[in-house]
Amino acid sequence: MSPETKAAKLSVERTLDSVKEMPPLKTGVIHPVKDYAIQAVKEAVDEGLILPTLIGPKARIVAAANAAGVDITPWPLIDTEHSHEAAAKGCEMAGNGELQAVMKGAIHSDELLSAVIRQRKLHTERRLSHIYTMEVKTYHKPFMMTDAAININPDLTAKVDMVENAISLWRAIANDDELAKIAVLAAVETVNPQMQATIDAASLCKMMDRGQLSKAIIDGPLAFDNAINRQAAEQKGIVSDVAGDPDILIAPNLESANIMGKQFTFISDAIAAGIVMGARVPVILTSRADSLRTRLLSCALAVKVASARQQGRIK
Repeated sequence: MSPETKAAKLSVERTLDSVKEMPPLKTGVIHPVKDYAIQAVKEAVDEGLILPTLIGPKARIVAAANAAGVDITPWPLIDTEHSHEAAAKGCEMAGNGELQAVMKGAIHSDELLSAVIRQRKLHTERRLSHIYTMEVKTYHKPFMMTDAAININPDLTAKVDMVENAISLWRAIANDDELAKIAVLAAVETVNPQMQATIDAASLCKMMDRGQLSKAIIDGPLAFDNAINRQAAEQKGIVSDVAGDPDILIAPNLESANIMGKQFTFISDAIAAGIVMGARVPVILTSRADSLRTRLLSCALAVKVASARQQGRIK
């Protein structure tokens, strides 16, 4: 596949076009008690991405819909006393197969994720991790980065799951046999026993060599500059199939990933979508600061993941 064709296929912006022939997901929208949450649901419905079930306090949801000027009468609404009950109910329905996805409304991320974790029927062999897919004008192709929202200070075991979840998302989007290029980031590109991130990166690379991870092309530790810029890598004498051309960035911790993700979005004007992998259904986890476009693209990403799982292309 040529670089141009590959970039088009993985384009975040073109995700909407790529799912037009796929059926909408039965999606539980958890605690949509703000007008922006209701508006996001309407946009996703209009694009044919979701069939929503609104779950939360009925009076507050109706008030939010009135504020947004959206008619919610065609959508099922499950009345709950508070956000905790809404999250528990939505995850229970997803675990029972009544819903195909869960979408964050106006609820704190940790509250929703705690409900996902408590619902054993949603468990897989992997832990949850958040993945951004992004496009920025200053990088030559779309890329993914993880984890900016869930795993605060991941150890090697957690990073294994982060890598596996990212590879699954890559396969769901790429839908071909081309191997993802993964850069495991640290502050430096050499192994330093005093910097755990460099040891973890080297361990992940050796685990890939020994067949302990799903197939991909991985390298690390790589500092951010030589990970994404081939010239920077060459100037430091780094010989790598990944440096300057990664598809996936694995950050050392949540703080660095979160800052990096927001820098891409608010300074570099990135086109972005985000999703939580590692559960039996996609979890659409967006921020209150995210644009409607990001929310819409995140729903489209969930459709692709659900389709790939149904076809057996990913776990």
